Amino acid sequence: MENEQQMMETYASRQLELLLRNGLNRAIVKGAVERVSHPYKELMAYYRCAMMVVAGKFNVLSEELSLEYDRNPIETIKTRLKTPESILEKLRRRGLPVTVESIEESIHDVAGVRVVCSYTSDIYALAETFSRQDDIRVIETKDYIRTPKPNGYRSLHLIVETPIYLHDEKRYMKVEVQFRTISMDFWASLEHKIRYKKDLPADE
Repeated sequence: MENEQQMMETYASRQLELLLRNGLNRAIVKGAVERVSHPYKELMAYYRCAMMVVAGKFNVLSEELSLEYDRNPIETIKTRLKTPESILEKLRRRGLPVTVESIEESIHDVAGVRVVCSYTSDIYALAETFSRQDDIRVIETKDYIRTPKPNGYRSLHLIVETPIYLHDEKRYMKVEVQFRTISMDFWASLEHKIRYKKDLPADE
């Protein structure tokens, strides 16, 4: 049974790589990814759980801060899971095999939580408070506020690991947390739309 599963995954991987070489098509690629079926869906479910855990932590902080102070530094909390097309394109750019192992080991922003704040000072204060929580492991920090990207993009990115508790195990999953002010979020959204309209490649 295990060999059969491995054969199916190998076949699906080869089909996906063939599709990638021939150019990406949203419906076809999504269907091909779905054929990897259980392992892929299971991994995405774990990422959704991890997003809920991290977003929940910020919802708790938001509730506490709104009671304790005359203003809440957290404006909005958003979550997003990378689309199959985006995951495949990233694997292709990096020359990695199309497997669930590659996704989990090499792509650290599959699950994302965006925290939009009022002021830049709020960003650093919240990031520090969040990072101090004993079940959060900070893997990587990218500060595009102090060092903006060439296109003007500004944001503080943390790659973190958080545990999710399944019925029979504890599993650590990676989540990217983006901190922005309202103006930074507006600029990032506008820049993304311009890139999409002009069919420009996205930055890493």
